[in-house]
Amino acid sequence: MRRLSSIGLGLLLAMGLLAVAVMPSLAQDPIVAQPLTGRAAFTDDVAIKFRVKVAGGATEVINLHDASLTQTVMFTVQPGAMFPWHSHPGSVVVNVASGELVYVPAEDCEERHYAAGEAFFDPGLGHVHTAFNPGSEPTVLVATFFGLPAIGPLSNPVPAPADCVVTP
Repeated sequence: MRRLSSIGLGLLLAMGLLAVAVMPSLAQDPIVAQPLTGRAAFTDDVAIKFRVKVAGGATEVINLHDASLTQTVMFTVQPGAMFPWHSHPGSVVVNVASGELVYVPAEDCEERHYAAGEAFFDPGLGHVHTAFNPGSEPTVLVATFFGLPAIGPLSNPVPAPADCVVTP
């Protein structure tokens, strides 16, 4: 009985030391979302038109006839971390505050690189994409969502497109 207790105690001690050695790396989530605001409503009747022309592409016009709800979120993306494939219920303006990000839309699977101090537009509304941090330092993004529903998630997960393989 005493021997079993010693073995059990030794096993618990070893597990505790292992947990202390492993926990700091597990405590750091690959992507952390920190809401900076709740969903906020414009007090006026607001519609927004975005005109976007990606280099070499056609101009895309996105009309948000009811942009009434917005929310701003700060994302911290660890090196090598990738957002799951998803779309948004409204449009999103993303500012890269620090680090770098690679954004990949499903429709052309072209990697678009953004550095600190740059911004990009995600049309949302069913536009499927992913993004990842290719750098060796965390990337910080500030995303402002427009045209959100009153409740529900900011993004909707979708299956990865079969013809677009992305590796961070």
